[in-house]
Amino acid sequence: MAPDVTEVANALANEVPFEEPSFMRVLDLEAMHVPEFPEYMTAEIPMVEDGEFRVGMEDHSKLDSITIAEAIKPLVEADPSLKVKSVIAEVESKFNYTVSYRKAWLAKQKAVEKIFGGWDASYEALPIWFEAMCHKEPSAVVHFETMPTYQGDELVGDIRVDGTHLYGKYKGCLLVAVSQDGNNNIVPIAFAIVEGETSDAWHFFLSNLRQHVVTRDSVGLISDRHESINAAVERSNGAWSPPRAFHMLCCDLPGYSRTVREYEVRYQRLRERGEAYTNWLNRIPREQYALAFDGGYRWGHMTTNLMECINSVLKDARNLPITALVKATFYRLNELFTRKRAEAESRINAGHVFSDIVTSKLHANQIASGNIQVSCFDRQNEVFEVREMPSGLEFAVDLRGLRCDCGEFQVDRIPCRHVFACCANQRLDWQLYVHDVYKMDQVRRVYRARFRPLGNPATWPAYNGPRFIPNPYLRRVMKGRPRMTRFLNEMDTRMLRRPR
Repeated sequence: MAPDVTEVANALANEVPFEEPSFMRVLDLEAMHVPEFPEYMTAEIPMVEDGEFRVGMEDHSKLDSITIAEAIKPLVEADPSLKVKSVIAEVESKFNYTVSYRKAWLAKQKAVEKIFGGWDASYEALPIWFEAMCHKEPSAVVHFETMPTYQGDELVGDIRVDGTHLYGKYKGCLLVAVSQDGNNNIVPIAFAIVEGETSDAWHFFLSNLRQHVVTRDSVGLISDRHESINAAVERSNGAWSPPRAFHMLCCDLPGYSRTVREYEVRYQRLRERGEAYTNWLNRIPREQYALAFDGGYRWGHMTTNLMECINSVLKDARNLPITALVKATFYRLNELFTRKRAEAESRINAGHVFSDIVTSKLHANQIASGNIQVSCFDRQNEVFEVREMPSGLEFAVDLRGLRCDCGEFQVDRIPCRHVFACCANQRLDWQLYVHDVYKMDQVRRVYRARFRPLGNPATWPAYNGPRFIPNPYLRRVMKGRPRMTRFLNEMDTRMLRRPR
Protein backbone atom coordinates (compact mmCIF):
# COMPACT_ATOMS: atom_id res chain seq x y z
CA MET A 1 0.00 0.00 0.00
CA ALA A 2 1.39 3.37 -0.99
CA PRO A 3 2.16 5.77 1.87
CA ASP A 4 -0.05 8.82 2.26
CA VAL A 5 1.51 11.94 0.78
CA THR A 6 1.06 13.76 4.09
CA GLU A 7 2.98 11.03 5.90
CA VAL A 8 5.73 11.33 3.33
CA ALA A 9 5.86 15.08 3.84
CA ASN A 10 6.17 14.62 7.58
CA ALA A 11 8.93 12.04 7.14
CA LEU A 12 10.91 14.40 4.99
CA ALA A 13 10.66 17.02 7.77
CA ASN A 14 11.56 20.10 5.73
CA GLU A 15 12.38 21.18 2.20
CA VAL A 16 15.92 22.52 2.61
CA PRO A 17 18.06 20.78 5.25
CA PHE A 18 19.90 23.85 6.44
CA GLU A 19 17.12 26.40 6.45
CA GLU A 20 14.81 26.83 9.43
CA PRO A 21 11.59 24.81 8.93
CA SER A 22 8.31 26.66 9.40
CA PHE A 23 7.29 24.79 12.55
CA MET A 24 10.44 26.01 14.30
CA ARG A 25 9.71 29.69 13.68
CA VAL A 26 6.83 29.87 16.15
CA LEU A 27 8.34 27.61 18.81
CA ASP A 28 9.16 29.14 22.20
CA LEU A 29 12.51 27.56 22.93
CA GLU A 30 12.71 29.02 26.41
CA ALA A 31 9.41 27.35 27.35
CA MET A 32 10.88 23.95 26.57
CA HIS A 33 12.86 23.65 29.75
CA VAL A 34 11.47 26.22 32.22
CA PRO A 35 8.61 23.99 33.50
CA GLU A 36 11.00 21.07 33.93
CA PHE A 37 13.56 22.81 36.16
CA PRO A 38 11.99 26.00 37.58
CA GLU A 39 13.90 25.76 40.83
CA TYR A 40 17.26 25.55 39.09
CA MET A 41 16.57 28.47 36.80
CA THR A 42 15.99 30.90 39.67
CA ALA A 43 18.37 29.61 42.34
CA GLU A 44 21.77 31.07 42.91
CA ILE A 45 24.34 28.50 41.74
CA PRO A 46 27.78 28.77 43.31
CA MET A 47 30.45 28.93 40.61
CA VAL A 48 34.23 28.77 40.79
CA GLU A 49 36.22 30.61 38.15
CA ASP A 50 39.95 30.36 37.57
CA GLY A 51 40.23 32.31 34.32
CA GLU A 52 40.11 29.24 32.07
CA PHE A 53 37.69 26.71 33.54
CA ARG A 54 34.27 27.36 35.05
CA VAL A 55 32.95 24.60 37.27
CA GLY A 56 29.22 24.29 37.96
CA MET A 57 27.01 21.68 39.59
CA GLU A 58 27.34 18.02 38.63
CA ASP A 59 24.86 16.17 36.43
CA HIS A 60 21.20 15.86 37.45
CA SER A 61 19.04 12.76 36.99
CA LYS A 62 16.07 14.79 35.69
CA LEU A 63 18.18 16.59 33.13
CA ASP A 64 17.84 13.82 30.57
CA SER A 65 18.84 13.73 26.91
CA ILE A 66 15.27 14.45 25.74
CA THR A 67 15.17 17.74 27.64
CA ILE A 68 18.61 18.69 26.39
CA ALA A 69 17.62 17.82 22.82
CA GLU A 70 14.75 20.31 22.96
CA ALA A 71 17.05 23.00 24.29
CA ILE A 72 19.74 22.59 21.62
CA LYS A 73 17.48 22.20 18.58
CA PRO A 74 18.22 25.72 17.24
CA LEU A 75 21.95 25.07 17.49
CA VAL A 76 21.76 21.68 15.80
CA GLU A 77 19.48 23.01 13.07
CA ALA A 78 21.94 25.78 12.28
CA ASP A 79 24.91 23.41 12.37
CA PRO A 80 24.28 19.63 12.32
CA SER A 81 28.02 19.08 12.88
CA LEU A 82 27.81 20.83 16.25
CA LYS A 83 30.49 19.41 18.51
CA VAL A 84 29.42 17.54 21.62
CA LYS A 85 31.57 19.79 23.79
CA SER A 86 29.51 22.72 22.52
CA VAL A 87 26.35 20.90 23.61
CA ILE A 88 27.86 20.45 27.08
CA ALA A 89 28.70 24.16 27.21
CA GLU A 90 25.18 25.11 26.12
CA VAL A 91 23.62 22.92 28.81
CA GLU A 92 25.90 24.44 31.43
CA SER A 93 24.92 27.91 30.26
CA LYS A 94 21.17 27.21 30.34
CA PHE A 95 20.87 24.90 33.33
CA ASN A 96 24.07 25.41 35.33
CA TYR A 97 24.73 21.67 35.22
CA THR A 98 27.63 19.82 33.63
CA VAL A 99 26.35 16.72 31.81
CA SER A 100 28.32 13.70 30.65
CA TYR A 101 29.72 13.43 27.16
CA ARG A 102 27.48 10.46 26.48
CA LYS A 103 24.30 12.24 27.54
CA ALA A 104 25.23 15.26 25.39
CA TRP A 105 25.88 12.98 22.40
CA LEU A 106 22.53 11.23 22.85
CA ALA A 107 20.80 14.60 23.10
CA LYS A 108 22.36 15.77 19.86
CA GLN A 109 21.24 12.60 18.04
CA LYS A 110 17.68 13.09 19.30
CA ALA A 111 17.74 16.74 18.23
CA VAL A 112 18.87 15.73 14.74
CA GLU A 113 16.00 13.25 14.59
CA LYS A 114 13.44 15.85 15.66
CA ILE A 115 14.64 18.37 13.08
CA PHE A 116 15.50 16.24 10.04
CA GLY A 117 13.25 13.21 10.54
CA GLY A 118 13.70 9.87 12.25
CA TRP A 119 16.67 7.73 11.32
CA ASP A 120 14.49 4.74 10.38
CA ALA A 121 11.72 6.80 8.73
CA SER A 122 14.38 8.51 6.64
CA TYR A 123 15.15 5.22 4.89
CA GLU A 124 11.48 4.85 3.97
CA ALA A 125 11.36 8.41 2.67
CA LEU A 126 14.46 8.04 0.49
CA PRO A 127 12.93 6.18 -2.53
CA ILE A 128 9.92 8.50 -2.41
CA TRP A 129 12.22 11.50 -2.61
CA PHE A 130 14.17 9.91 -5.48
CA GLU A 131 10.97 9.19 -7.40
CA ALA A 132 9.82 12.78 -6.92
CA MET A 133 13.13 14.03 -8.26
CA CYS A 134 12.80 11.86 -11.37
CA HIS A 135 9.21 13.04 -11.81
CA LYS A 136 10.33 16.68 -11.77
CA GLU A 137 13.32 15.99 -14.00
CA PRO A 138 12.52 13.15 -16.47
CA SER A 139 16.07 13.17 -17.84
CA ALA A 140 17.50 12.26 -14.44
CA VAL A 141 19.05 8.80 -14.15
CA VAL A 142 18.63 7.26 -10.69
CA HIS A 143 19.49 3.86 -9.33
CA PHE A 144 18.01 3.40 -5.89
CA GLU A 145 21.42 2.56 -4.55
CA THR A 146 23.35 5.34 -6.24
CA MET A 147 22.72 8.68 -7.92
CA PRO A 148 24.98 9.66 -10.84
CA THR A 149 25.07 13.42 -11.07
CA TYR A 150 26.92 14.45 -14.19
CA GLN A 151 28.00 13.22 -17.59
CA GLY A 152 30.13 15.10 -20.08
CA ASP A 153 33.49 15.52 -21.81
CA GLU A 154 34.40 19.02 -20.64
CA LEU A 155 35.98 17.91 -17.36
CA VAL A 156 39.64 17.18 -16.84
CA GLY A 157 40.11 13.54 -17.81
CA ASP A 158 40.93 12.12 -14.39
CA ILE A 159 38.52 10.88 -11.75
CA ARG A 160 39.34 10.68 -8.04
CA VAL A 161 37.46 8.37 -5.70
CA ASP A 162 37.46 8.02 -1.93
CA GLY A 163 35.19 7.15 0.98
CA THR A 164 34.17 8.97 4.14
CA HIS A 165 32.40 7.67 7.24
CA LEU A 166 28.85 8.51 8.33
CA TYR A 167 28.23 9.52 11.94
CA GLY A 168 24.54 8.84 12.53
CA LYS A 169 22.51 6.09 14.16
CA TYR A 170 23.52 3.62 11.45
CA LYS A 171 27.02 2.90 10.29
CA GLY A 172 27.85 3.53 6.69
CA CYS A 173 30.22 5.10 4.25
CA LEU A 174 29.71 7.79 1.63
CA LEU A 175 31.68 7.03 -1.52
CA VAL A 176 32.39 10.03 -3.74
CA ALA A 177 33.92 10.55 -7.17
CA VAL A 178 35.17 13.98 -8.21
CA SER A 179 36.89 15.60 -11.14
CA GLN A 180 37.93 19.17 -11.98
CA ASP A 181 36.89 21.78 -14.47
CA GLY A 182 39.34 23.90 -16.44
CA ASN A 183 39.62 26.40 -13.60
CA ASN A 184 40.71 23.81 -11.01
CA ASN A 185 37.28 23.82 -9.38
CA ILE A 186 36.21 20.56 -7.76
CA VAL A 187 33.21 18.95 -9.46
CA PRO A 188 31.53 16.04 -7.64
CA ILE A 189 30.18 13.60 -10.21
CA ALA A 190 28.83 10.60 -8.28
CA PHE A 191 27.84 9.56 -4.77
CA ALA A 192 26.91 6.26 -3.12
CA ILE A 193 25.97 5.34 0.43
CA VAL A 194 27.22 1.84 1.24
CA GLU A 195 27.84 -0.32 4.29
CA GLY A 196 31.59 0.33 4.26
CA GLU A 197 34.70 0.42 2.10
CA THR A 198 34.42 -3.24 1.13
CA SER A 199 35.31 -4.86 -2.17
CA ASP A 200 31.63 -5.40 -3.02
CA ALA A 201 30.77 -1.79 -2.17
CA TRP A 202 33.55 -0.39 -4.34
CA HIS A 203 32.64 -2.79 -7.16
CA PHE A 204 29.05 -1.55 -7.01
CA PHE A 205 30.13 2.09 -7.01
CA LEU A 206 32.72 1.82 -9.77
CA SER A 207 30.37 -0.25 -11.95
CA ASN A 208 27.62 2.35 -11.74
CA LEU A 209 30.14 5.16 -12.16
CA ARG A 210 31.30 3.55 -15.41
CA GLN A 211 27.81 2.80 -16.66
CA HIS A 212 26.11 6.12 -15.94
CA VAL A 213 28.77 8.82 -15.57
CA VAL A 214 32.25 8.10 -16.94
CA THR A 215 31.16 6.62 -20.26
CA ARG A 216 34.16 7.65 -22.38
CA ASP A 217 37.48 5.85 -22.49
CA SER A 218 41.10 6.92 -21.91
CA VAL A 219 40.42 8.34 -18.45
CA GLY A 220 42.50 8.16 -15.32
CA LEU A 221 41.21 6.85 -11.99
CA ILE A 222 43.14 8.04 -8.93
CA SER A 223 42.63 6.43 -5.53
CA ASP A 224 44.54 5.51 -2.41
CA ARG A 225 46.06 2.04 -2.04
CA HIS A 226 42.98 0.54 -0.40
CA GLU A 227 42.87 -3.18 -1.19
CA SER A 228 39.10 -3.05 -1.69
CA ILE A 229 39.50 -0.53 -4.51
CA ASN A 230 42.20 -2.61 -6.17
CA ALA A 231 39.99 -5.70 -5.95
CA ALA A 232 37.03 -3.80 -7.44
CA VAL A 233 39.16 -2.59 -10.35
CA GLU A 234 40.28 -6.15 -11.03
CA ARG A 235 36.63 -7.29 -11.03
CA SER A 236 35.58 -4.61 -13.53
CA ASN A 237 36.10 -6.82 -16.62
CA GLY A 238 38.38 -4.22 -18.15
CA ALA A 239 36.09 -1.24 -17.54
CA TRP A 240 38.75 0.39 -15.33
CA SER A 241 41.81 -1.15 -16.98
CA PRO A 242 43.93 -0.12 -20.00
CA PRO A 243 43.16 0.92 -22.64
CA ARG A 244 39.72 2.01 -21.42
CA ALA A 245 40.98 3.50 -18.16
CA PHE A 246 44.17 3.79 -16.14
CA HIS A 247 44.10 3.17 -12.40
CA MET A 248 46.71 5.26 -10.60
CA LEU A 249 47.65 5.55 -6.95
CA CYS A 250 48.30 8.41 -4.57
CA CYS A 251 52.01 8.86 -4.03
CA ASP A 252 54.39 11.48 -2.71
CA LEU A 253 58.03 11.70 -3.77
CA PRO A 254 59.29 10.47 -6.18
CA GLY A 255 55.87 10.39 -7.83
CA TYR A 256 55.92 14.15 -8.47
CA SER A 257 58.79 13.78 -10.93
CA ARG A 258 57.77 15.18 -14.32
CA THR A 259 60.80 13.85 -16.21
CA VAL A 260 62.68 10.55 -16.21
CA ARG A 261 65.85 12.27 -15.03
CA GLU A 262 64.05 13.92 -12.13
CA TYR A 263 62.51 10.57 -11.21
CA GLU A 264 65.89 8.85 -11.21
CA VAL A 265 67.39 11.50 -8.91
CA ARG A 266 64.54 11.22 -6.41
CA TYR A 267 64.57 7.44 -6.62
CA GLN A 268 68.27 7.40 -5.75
CA ARG A 269 67.67 9.70 -2.79
CA LEU A 270 64.99 7.33 -1.58
CA ARG A 271 67.36 4.39 -1.92
CA GLU A 272 69.94 6.21 0.18
CA ARG A 273 67.42 6.30 3.01
CA GLY A 274 67.16 2.52 2.91
CA GLU A 275 66.63 -0.38 0.52
CA ALA A 276 63.32 -1.17 2.18
CA TYR A 277 61.80 2.00 0.71
CA THR A 278 62.76 1.26 -2.88
CA ASN A 279 61.93 -2.44 -2.51
CA TRP A 280 58.41 -1.46 -1.49
CA LEU A 281 58.15 1.07 -4.33
CA ASN A 282 59.39 -1.47 -6.88
CA ARG A 283 56.31 -3.59 -6.26
CA ILE A 284 54.15 -0.84 -7.80
CA PRO A 285 54.31 -0.18 -11.56
CA ARG A 286 55.79 3.27 -12.21
CA GLU A 287 52.88 4.12 -14.47
CA GLN A 288 50.59 4.05 -11.44
CA TYR A 289 52.37 6.66 -9.34
CA ALA A 290 54.90 8.77 -11.29
CA LEU A 291 54.04 11.72 -13.54
CA ALA A 292 56.97 10.94 -15.81
CA PHE A 293 55.46 7.57 -16.77
CA ASP A 294 51.70 8.03 -16.45
CA GLY A 295 51.06 8.98 -20.06
CA GLY A 296 49.49 12.27 -18.97
CA TYR A 297 46.36 10.63 -17.56
CA ARG A 298 46.84 12.28 -14.15
CA TRP A 299 46.76 15.83 -15.47
CA GLY A 300 49.36 16.62 -12.83
CA HIS A 301 47.24 15.43 -9.91
CA MET A 302 49.09 13.20 -7.48
CA THR A 303 46.76 12.56 -4.54
CA THR A 304 43.09 12.52 -3.58
CA ASN A 305 43.43 15.73 -1.57
CA LEU A 306 40.44 17.05 -3.49
CA MET A 307 38.47 14.17 -2.03
CA GLU A 308 39.53 15.17 1.46
CA CYS A 309 38.25 18.67 0.69
CA ILE A 310 34.87 17.27 -0.36
CA ASN A 311 34.79 15.11 2.77
CA SER A 312 35.37 18.18 4.89
CA VAL A 313 32.60 20.12 3.14
CA LEU A 314 30.13 17.25 3.65
CA LYS A 315 31.12 16.61 7.25
CA ASP A 316 28.13 18.37 8.79
CA ALA A 317 25.76 16.55 6.41
CA ARG A 318 27.22 13.20 7.48
CA ASN A 319 25.56 13.68 10.87
CA LEU A 320 22.08 13.56 9.30
CA PRO A 321 19.52 10.82 8.56
CA ILE A 322 19.97 9.35 5.11
CA THR A 323 17.27 11.32 3.26
CA ALA A 324 18.42 14.58 4.82
CA LEU A 325 21.97 13.70 3.79
CA VAL A 326 20.88 13.12 0.18
CA LYS A 327 18.84 16.33 0.17
CA ALA A 328 21.76 18.31 1.55
CA THR A 329 23.97 16.94 -1.22
CA PHE A 330 21.32 17.77 -3.83
CA TYR A 331 20.88 21.38 -2.70
CA ARG A 332 24.60 21.98 -2.33
CA LEU A 333 25.21 20.66 -5.83
CA ASN A 334 22.52 22.98 -7.14
CA GLU A 335 24.19 25.89 -5.36
CA LEU A 336 27.58 24.89 -6.75
CA PHE A 337 26.37 24.53 -10.34
CA THR A 338 24.33 27.74 -10.22
CA ARG A 339 27.18 29.81 -8.80
CA LYS A 340 29.88 28.41 -11.08
CA ARG A 341 27.70 28.75 -14.17
CA ALA A 342 27.12 32.43 -13.35
CA GLU A 343 30.84 32.97 -12.75
CA ALA A 344 31.71 31.38 -16.09
CA GLU A 345 29.15 33.45 -17.97
CA SER A 346 30.40 36.62 -16.32
CA ARG A 347 33.98 35.86 -17.32
CA ILE A 348 32.95 35.10 -20.91
CA ASN A 349 30.98 38.34 -21.11
CA ALA A 350 34.08 40.18 -19.92
CA GLY A 351 35.93 38.86 -22.97
CA HIS A 352 38.19 36.28 -21.31
CA VAL A 353 39.11 33.23 -23.38
CA PHE A 354 40.73 31.05 -20.72
CA SER A 355 39.97 30.32 -17.09
CA ASP A 356 41.32 32.57 -14.37
CA ILE A 357 43.79 30.05 -12.92
CA VAL A 358 45.22 29.09 -16.30
CA THR A 359 45.42 32.71 -17.44
CA SER A 360 47.64 33.46 -14.44
CA LYS A 361 49.87 30.47 -15.21
CA LEU A 362 50.13 31.42 -18.86
CA HIS A 363 51.08 34.97 -17.96
CA ALA A 364 53.81 33.75 -15.60
CA ASN A 365 55.20 31.35 -18.21
CA GLN A 366 55.19 34.06 -20.87
CA ILE A 367 57.19 36.40 -18.65
CA ALA A 368 59.65 33.60 -17.80
CA SER A 369 60.31 33.00 -21.51
CA GLY A 370 62.13 36.31 -21.96
CA ASN A 371 65.68 35.01 -21.33
CA ILE A 372 65.49 31.87 -23.45
CA GLN A 373 67.43 31.36 -26.69
CA VAL A 374 65.76 29.29 -29.44
CA SER A 375 67.37 27.14 -32.14
CA CYS A 376 65.11 25.79 -34.89
CA PHE A 377 65.83 22.20 -35.96
CA ASP A 378 62.74 21.41 -38.04
CA ARG A 379 60.44 24.32 -38.83
CA GLN A 380 57.96 22.17 -40.72
CA ASN A 381 57.54 19.67 -37.87
CA GLU A 382 57.99 22.36 -35.22
CA VAL A 383 61.01 20.88 -33.44
CA PHE A 384 63.30 23.23 -31.50
CA GLU A 385 66.02 23.37 -28.91
CA VAL A 386 66.04 26.11 -26.29
CA ARG A 387 68.68 27.33 -23.86
CA GLU A 388 67.85 29.13 -20.64
CA MET A 389 70.06 32.07 -19.79
CA PRO A 390 72.16 32.54 -17.77
CA SER A 391 72.03 28.92 -16.47
CA GLY A 392 72.70 27.39 -19.89
CA LEU A 393 70.20 24.56 -19.36
CA GLU A 394 68.99 23.10 -22.66
CA PHE A 395 65.62 21.55 -23.51
CA ALA A 396 64.17 19.96 -26.65
CA VAL A 397 60.70 21.15 -27.66
CA ASP A 398 58.33 19.33 -30.01
CA LEU A 399 55.32 21.55 -30.56
CA ARG A 400 53.52 19.16 -32.89
CA GLY A 401 54.07 16.31 -30.47
CA LEU A 402 53.09 18.52 -27.53
CA ARG A 403 56.25 17.65 -25.62
CA CYS A 404 59.03 19.49 -23.84
CA ASP A 405 61.97 18.06 -21.93
CA CYS A 406 60.92 20.01 -18.83
CA GLY A 407 57.77 17.84 -18.62
CA GLU A 408 55.38 20.69 -17.88
CA PHE A 409 53.96 20.96 -21.40
CA GLN A 410 52.69 17.37 -21.55
CA VAL A 411 51.60 17.20 -17.91
CA ASP A 412 49.68 20.49 -17.64
CA ARG A 413 48.53 20.76 -21.27
CA ILE A 414 49.41 24.45 -21.43
CA PRO A 415 52.48 26.13 -22.98
CA CYS A 416 55.47 26.12 -20.67
CA ARG A 417 58.05 28.93 -20.78
CA HIS A 418 60.02 27.05 -23.45
CA VAL A 419 56.96 26.74 -25.71
CA PHE A 420 56.30 30.47 -25.33
CA ALA A 421 59.88 31.17 -26.39
CA CYS A 422 59.55 28.97 -29.49
CA CYS A 423 56.24 30.54 -30.49
CA ALA A 424 57.65 34.05 -30.11
CA ASN A 425 60.73 33.12 -32.13
CA GLN A 426 58.72 31.65 -35.00
CA ARG A 427 55.70 33.98 -34.73
CA LEU A 428 53.35 31.11 -33.89
CA ASP A 429 50.08 31.48 -32.00
CA TRP A 430 50.70 30.01 -28.54
CA GLN A 431 46.95 29.77 -27.88
CA LEU A 432 46.81 26.77 -30.22
CA TYR A 433 48.73 24.77 -27.62
CA VAL A 434 46.33 25.41 -24.73
CA HIS A 435 44.04 22.44 -24.17
CA ASP A 436 40.36 23.09 -24.88
CA VAL A 437 39.37 22.09 -21.34
CA TYR A 438 40.82 25.40 -20.10
CA LYS A 439 38.67 27.53 -22.43
CA MET A 440 35.83 29.37 -20.76
CA ASP A 441 33.17 28.00 -23.10
CA GLN A 442 34.17 24.50 -21.98
CA VAL A 443 34.18 25.52 -18.32
CA ARG A 444 30.65 26.88 -18.76
CA ARG A 445 29.53 23.62 -20.38
CA VAL A 446 30.56 21.71 -17.25
CA TYR A 447 27.78 23.50 -15.38
CA ARG A 448 25.16 23.54 -18.11
CA ALA A 449 22.91 21.08 -16.22
CA ARG A 450 20.16 22.86 -14.29
CA PHE A 451 18.55 21.35 -11.23
CA ARG A 452 14.78 21.52 -10.84
CA PRO A 453 13.05 22.29 -7.52
CA LEU A 454 10.97 19.44 -6.13
CA GLY A 455 8.29 21.69 -4.70
CA ASN A 456 5.71 20.78 -2.08
CA PRO A 457 5.57 17.03 -1.27
CA ALA A 458 1.79 17.21 -1.59
CA THR A 459 2.28 17.64 -5.36
CA TRP A 460 4.37 14.50 -5.72
CA PRO A 461 2.92 11.38 -7.37
CA ALA A 462 1.88 8.47 -5.17
CA TYR A 463 4.74 6.10 -4.45
CA ASN A 464 4.05 2.42 -5.18
CA GLY A 465 7.55 1.02 -4.87
CA PRO A 466 9.14 -1.19 -2.24
CA ARG A 467 9.55 -0.13 1.36
CA PHE A 468 13.08 0.69 2.43
CA ILE A 469 14.31 -0.16 5.92
CA PRO A 470 17.80 0.21 7.40
CA ASN A 471 20.04 -2.79 7.90
CA PRO A 472 19.72 -3.63 11.61
CA TYR A 473 23.25 -5.03 11.63
CA LEU A 474 24.58 -1.57 10.80
CA ARG A 475 22.99 0.04 13.83
CA ARG A 476 25.58 1.52 16.12
CA VAL A 477 26.14 -0.07 19.51
CA MET A 478 24.92 2.46 22.02
CA LYS A 479 27.90 2.12 24.31
CA GLY A 480 30.37 4.95 24.38
CA ARG A 481 30.27 7.28 21.39
CA PRO A 482 31.13 6.95 17.69
CA ARG A 483 34.32 8.43 16.35
CA MET A 484 33.98 11.82 14.71
CA THR A 485 37.28 11.28 12.90
CA ARG A 486 39.21 8.23 11.83
CA PHE A 487 41.30 8.47 14.97
CA LEU A 488 40.14 6.58 18.04
CA ASN A 489 38.88 8.84 20.84
CA GLU A 490 38.33 6.99 24.11
CA MET A 491 35.60 8.09 26.50
CA ASP A 492 35.92 7.90 30.26
CA THR A 493 33.92 4.81 31.28
CA ARG A 494 32.77 6.52 34.45
CA MET A 495 30.50 8.69 32.30
CA LEU A 496 28.54 5.58 31.33
CA ARG A 497 27.33 5.25 34.92
CA ARG A 498 25.96 8.79 35.03
CA PRO A 499 22.18 9.36 34.62
CA ARG A 500 20.94 9.24 31.01
